[in-house]
Amino acid sequence: MTATAGSIGKAEPVRTVKARRSAGARIAERLSGGLVRVVLILVGLFWLVPTIGLLVSSLRTPQDMSASGWWTVFTEPSQLTVDSYQRLLENSDITNSLVNTVLITVPATVLVVVIGSLAGYAFAWMEFPGRDWWFLGVVSLLVVPVQVALIPIAELFGRIGLFGTILGVILFHTGFGLPFAVFLLRNFFAEIPRELLEAARLDGAGELRLFARVVMPLGGPAIASLGIFQFLWVWNDMLVALVFTKSGTQPITVALQTQVRQFGNNIDVLAPGAFISMVIPLAVFFAFQRQFVSGVMAGAVK
Repeated sequence: MTATAGSIGKAEPVRTVKARRSAGARIAERLSGGLVRVVLILVGLFWLVPTIGLLVSSLRTPQDMSASGWWTVFTEPSQLTVDSYQRLLENSDITNSLVNTVLITVPATVLVVVIGSLAGYAFAWMEFPGRDWWFLGVVSLLVVPVQVALIPIAELFGRIGLFGTILGVILFHTGFGLPFAVFLLRNFFAEIPRELLEAARLDGAGELRLFARVVMPLGGPAIASLGIFQFLWVWNDMLVALVFTKSGTQPITVALQTQVRQFGNNIDVLAPGAFISMVIPLAVFFAFQRQFVSGVMAGAVK
């Protein structure tokens, strides 16, 4: 009994230490979590400073921009005006380039998503000769840099009459976006439980119906993530557009680069044009943010 009592007496401090350590761990976790949030908020605000500066600059006159920095608007709010956006709408080069950007980005994104989804499903669940070798061939195209293909494809498009057209730019972006799309969606579709597909086949569903009714809803997050990536890549591209477009088919990135050469004469058009070209992809990203996060988390778990 004495030994038992002694052992019990020795065990009590151990439990006390454990309780103290767990309480300290909880406090440390709370402090670290709060500190992380503060740091992330500060980083986010710091990241938004150029965007806010560009927005404020687009709402000032050229005289105010040449006289003082954009931050002076917080002490002199009378500087704000929408005259720059009115002049932007009257600039046919900028407005036409914005329309060209939409005409290039939307089809290039839709084609990559549709073709990549069909090819990803085929590589994941359909049996055909040389499937694995074909997939390795597609994946190997990921290492091909865009710069290597610019001159050969430009010569090819020149021979068939696609050089300098919007269709040529769409085809180029589609071709270089498909390897990543097929790789991403094939790996995602391959994780779908086989039992779901077999049950659908037992119910009489064909491949197209199986793809549309089962695979597409389950792969929605990955498809949305791919669409966001492709949209941002094509919208912000300038290299391909600079090579394959002419004056009447240039997107907003090339048009703004042309305006920079005359910076002193059209700064009132350059600032609002740059802000519009930046805020549209941001709006698309935040509109599909939930699907994007779901797709990233699903890929991480799987």
